[in-house]
Amino acid sequence: MDIRDLPGPVHQTLARVNARHPWNHNEHFHGWILRNLPTRRRAAVDIGCGKGVLAGKLATRFAHVTGIDRNAGMAGAASARLRDLPHVSIQRRDFADFVSPAADGEADLITMVAVLHHLDLHGALARIPRLVAPGGRLLVVGLGRPDSLADLAFDVVSGAANPFMGMIKHPHAVRPPERAVDTQPAVPVMDPATTFAEIARAARTELPGSTARRRLFFRYTLLWEKPR
Repeated sequence: MDIRDLPGPVHQTLARVNARHPWNHNEHFHGWILRNLPTRRRAAVDIGCGKGVLAGKLATRFAHVTGIDRNAGMAGAASARLRDLPHVSIQRRDFADFVSPAADGEADLITMVAVLHHLDLHGALARIPRLVAPGGRLLVVGLGRPDSLADLAFDVVSGAANPFMGMIKHPHAVRPPERAVDTQPAVPVMDPATTFAEIARAARTELPGSTARRRLFFRYTLLWEKPR
């Protein structure tokens, strides 16, 4: 059961408030990523870089940043956003076809934000150790399919807290919501098919020592550091 799909006046009221005070749930977790960067910061790779917002933030902290996205609109938007940064490169390609611009095992950081549920779970996680340098990290912000009482509890609290966060992040209400226009290409979205429990179990199998945690606002985080 997904609390976001429940009908009723309370849900409808929350939806109206959220529409008038919109905020980006994925970008909210960029702070968590920036607080958990590895010590060595030569090369970072952002998988599913979207419009390049996170790649731009990583560019202030790493000698070289590579963003990849299989969607032409996203890769084009990211390239346009970051065209003045010579140490940032954007590639349009699938993660399964990605080859590190340096060599396997040379990335100090790999990030995935709302991307892992678009990929083959075990296949994507199994590739990470070959791409990450010793001491480097994988940082994932993801979505899981609600499937347990714990998932439901986090979603209930997230649904209640969501409009308050929106009023903090976007205090000036959009009036009316339908007039808000985004001229950028639409970000591809897909409902997650795997649950948090399945994701955490796959991470323990493919990336021993990884830490997965449920988070508020319908997300989870996953951190793995490659042994030195």
